[in-house]
Amino acid sequence: MSILKYPLKKLLPQSGIESLKRLRDNASIAWIKALVRFAFLRRIHYAFFSDAFDHEARAVVEGQLRHVRNRSGVESSNFFLRRAVHRIEKGLIMQPRRDVFALDYIEQTVDAYSRSLGGSVDSYEICWAHDVLAAYFEMSATHPVINRARERFLAFKSPHDIADDLRHEGEGRVPFAAGDAVAPVSYASFTQLCMKRRSVRWYDGRAVSRQIIDQAVELAVQSPSACNRQPFRFIVFDDPQDIAQVSELPMGVAGFNHNFPAMVAIVGRMRAYPHARDRHVIYIDGALAAMSFIFALETLGVSSCSINWPDIPERERAATKLLGLEPDERIVMFISLGYAAHESLVPYSQKISLEEARVYGNFAVTSV
Repeated sequence: MSILKYPLKKLLPQSGIESLKRLRDNASIAWIKALVRFAFLRRIHYAFFSDAFDHEARAVVEGQLRHVRNRSGVESSNFFLRRAVHRIEKGLIMQPRRDVFALDYIEQTVDAYSRSLGGSVDSYEICWAHDVLAAYFEMSATHPVINRARERFLAFKSPHDIADDLRHEGEGRVPFAAGDAVAPVSYASFTQLCMKRRSVRWYDGRAVSRQIIDQAVELAVQSPSACNRQPFRFIVFDDPQDIAQVSELPMGVAGFNHNFPAMVAIVGRMRAYPHARDRHVIYIDGALAAMSFIFALETLGVSSCSINWPDIPERERAATKLLGLEPDERIVMFISLGYAAHESLVPYSQKISLEEARVYGNFAVTSV
């Protein structure tokens, strides 16, 4: 069609060109309606006519493969162990708490803990796993499965004996009382922070220290995460040459990307999940961490701009190569950051109203 495009423009009148465009658009809409209606057509379409999901599909299966390897404790974070320990934590806080639970995964959890002790897993993560498992076995009743796991766990040397400075203040890294849940920051103060934060695209050229960026990342990882897996990492670029290359990857930054003092790529890791059903969690968890990171930057006097990352195969491949991403890693988004230039303007960016954003559910109760 593209070969005939220019000859047709010369041969046909404008009305004929418009008619062809309408035919094309109608055919496209008809095909989309067919894809909506028939599952087998969708499978054919994305198997043979579109590669839109290829990169994600490969990341999912690569993640499943790497998840198996990750369980051996060969990386700094053991995602199976993180999820299992958090599941135990949730069991410990149940009201009322059961004397027997986690029978279907406690032995695998102790096995993952054992492998992590002799692997590359972060010491703080190991200490957290130890403290939660110790609390679990202390309160659990007698049961053949629990007894086997308990006996094996108690044979391990405590990681606190190896590095006592890692011990958490108080009673260890275990569930604690929520208290009165009064936030140390008032609603009025948080309102001011939210209203002040806007996407800033023009910076004054000053470099942002790595110490400040690290402070913001430290708060970003306090964000909630599904089963506390935290399947993301922040890749920071603060060298001008690196920024010049990285800033060419996303769309929508032309004309102002030359003044970025630093850029951050938030990258999700599919290896945190053994199932394809969880493939979107990296975007949820990554976005939660991103917002905390942005707010933390604001409190440190640093402005930022969220940069969208569209799923375009060519750009995905370019980003994977330039950033050195693993096959199971996917970019969630980019963020530019720096000190705002005082004379620069920011868009007003009217937000949607409360009535538009909020709906209270009120399902009718009907008798059968």
